[in-house]
Amino acid sequence: MDRGTKADKSQFSSHKPKIIAIVGPTASGKSSLAVELALKIDGEIISADSMQVYKSFNIGTAKPDIGMMQGVTHHMIDLVNGDENFTASDFRERAAGVIEEIRGRNKNIILAGGTGLYIKALAKGLCPTPAGDKDLRKELNRELEEKGAVHLHNRLKKIDPVAASGIHCNNVVRVIRALEVAIISEKKISDYHSEHKFAKSDYDLLMLGIDIERTDLYKRIEERVDDMIANGLKKEVEALLARGFGRTLKPMQAVGYKEMCDHILDGISLDATIELIKRNSRRYAKRQLTWFRKEDVEWMPIEELRSKAMIDKITYFLY
Repeated sequence: MDRGTKADKSQFSSHKPKIIAIVGPTASGKSSLAVELALKIDGEIISADSMQVYKSFNIGTAKPDIGMMQGVTHHMIDLVNGDENFTASDFRERAAGVIEEIRGRNKNIILAGGTGLYIKALAKGLCPTPAGDKDLRKELNRELEEKGAVHLHNRLKKIDPVAASGIHCNNVVRVIRALEVAIISEKKISDYHSEHKFAKSDYDLLMLGIDIERTDLYKRIEERVDDMIANGLKKEVEALLARGFGRTLKPMQAVGYKEMCDHILDGISLDATIELIKRNSRRYAKRQLTWFRKEDVEWMPIEELRSKAMIDKITYFLY
C-alpha cells in the first residue's frame, strides 16, 4: 500500500482512542476475521453482540469458545444472567472501561459484532432518556405474552409512528423501551433521538464491513443453524427454562431461543422450528445490513479484509 501523503493521513488524525470495528450480518465471519486481525496487529477483541453478554446462552449466540479465540483476549462476553437487564447504555459504560484497560496494556482494540446499536452507542453516545420503570416493564411484558408482539408494535404506532417505522415488530425489547419512554415522560423516543442527533464521538473508528453475496450468506446461515441444532441448542434452551428463565426475557426473545421455546412449550415440530430459525436468521441479517448501510462503513469481501493491503491500511490508521 502507498502509505500516503500528509493529506491522506489527515483523515485519521485524532487524539481519540482508535478502534477497528468489524461489522456485518450474522454468520458472515466477523468473529474469525477479528481473531485473525488481532493476531496480526497485537489486539484484543471487544464483542459488540447484545446476546453474548448473557451467561449460559452459548450455542444460540454462536459464542466463541477457547479454541475459536486462539489465545486472543475477548471482552464483553458472559457479563450478566439471563434475567438481568442489560442496555446499550450499560454496554457503552462497561466497554469504555475495557478500552482504557486495553490501551493501558499498549494493545490495539478490535470491536466485532452485529449489534449496530451497541457500536453506535459506543462511537456516538446515547441520547438522555428517562430511566426504566420495572413495574411498567413487567406490565408491558405481560401484555406481550398475552397479546403478542404485533399488538405491542401497533400500540407503538399510535403513540410514536416515527419510532415504530424504524423498529421491527419482533424486536420487542426496543418496542417495549419506546413505549416505556413515551408513557413515563409523555415525550416520544423519536423526539429524544431527533434532538440528540448522535453527534458525540469519543472514539475514532475505522469500520470495516464484510461484503458477502446473499446466496453465500444464506448458505452460511443454514449451516450455522444446522450446527447449533447438532450441538445441542434444544438441550440448552430446556436447561434455561428449567432454571426459571421465562420466554419473555430479552435473551429468550433472540432468534434461535424464541423458536426453540415455541417448540418445547407449544409443541411446534422440530423440523418446522429449524426452518423458522433459518428464516428468521435471514430476516435478521437483512435488518443488520439495513442498519449498517446507513453508517460510515467500508464494505469489501472478506478476502480483501484479510489482505496485506488492508493490514497496511489498518496499521496506517492506528499509528
